[in-house]
Amino acid sequence: MKAVLLMNHGGPEMLHYGDAPDPVAGPGDVVVDIHAASVNGADYKVRVGHGRYKLNHFPHILGRDFSGLVSQVGAGVTDFKVGDAVFGVTDQGIEGAYAEKIAIKAALVAKKPASLNHAEAAALGLVSLTALTAIEDTAQLKTGQIILIQGGAGGVAGFAVQLAKHLGATVITTASAGNHAYVRSLGADRVIDYNRQDFTTIGPICDVVFDTVGGNVRAGCYAVLKPGGKLVWIAPAPDGFKPPRDDVQTLRPDVKRDRAHLERLLALLEAGAVRPPTIVRYKLADAAQAHRVSEARHLQGKLVFEVR
Repeated sequence: MKAVLLMNHGGPEMLHYGDAPDPVAGPGDVVVDIHAASVNGADYKVRVGHGRYKLNHFPHILGRDFSGLVSQVGAGVTDFKVGDAVFGVTDQGIEGAYAEKIAIKAALVAKKPASLNHAEAAALGLVSLTALTAIEDTAQLKTGQIILIQGGAGGVAGFAVQLAKHLGATVITTASAGNHAYVRSLGADRVIDYNRQDFTTIGPICDVVFDTVGGNVRAGCYAVLKPGGKLVWIAPAPDGFKPPRDDVQTLRPDVKRDRAHLERLLALLEAGAVRPPTIVRYKLADAAQAHRVSEARHLQGKLVFEVR
């Protein structure tokens, strides 16, 4: 099969389009012929190899979510048959979706509805699981609460804006001026241009903050929380950072890769509560170019590889 091979840690030039062995379905697995795979914010961090993203073996195939057709069914799998359209997210610590095929536990994929094309399904995989785990499972956001979502035009944050609005919260988000119309279309009630306004000036009005940006933004997040509020984060703070308040909770979601959360996404889609993000498409051979865009972190929606 064709795949994008990370030859070593470094810049986008370390991504080579070449050949890799075809995977085989073991017991409990399916092999999926991938039609689309998405680029996630962690992908370039794995490529660079800082901290917990450092790899020990090369070449390595990146990629965590995908959509395609089942081409092999392993022993014991009764939920799927060859030809089924499915989408899914690889298990924690496992990658391999920047390729024409992937072997994965059948429990980690769900049937793709005809209403979603492969690019849309791939784009929703990991971002939906992350947002659902952060907003519903971890923050336990409730109707009438106020939430600030950092970086609302991104994939995870954009899904979170829609989900929070569906749950009945008042949604504040940060975005550059060019993305204000987009995040308002997702359901944001108030948008702060982070290039022109210090978001901390809204004061301690939030029940929940969802930080998808991290870095120096983290410190300001505490300034907008009510006593007893929750800061849920997926992007790390600077090294050595310590929370400045002990009257709020700092929580990191344990993002579950499972069919139950994928089916929760499908129920939300069916209800019209969420929709696929804006998608920018690339060919798999153009992975280096996609990584340059992803690493710049000024995205609207998702970058997706059209594999077939």
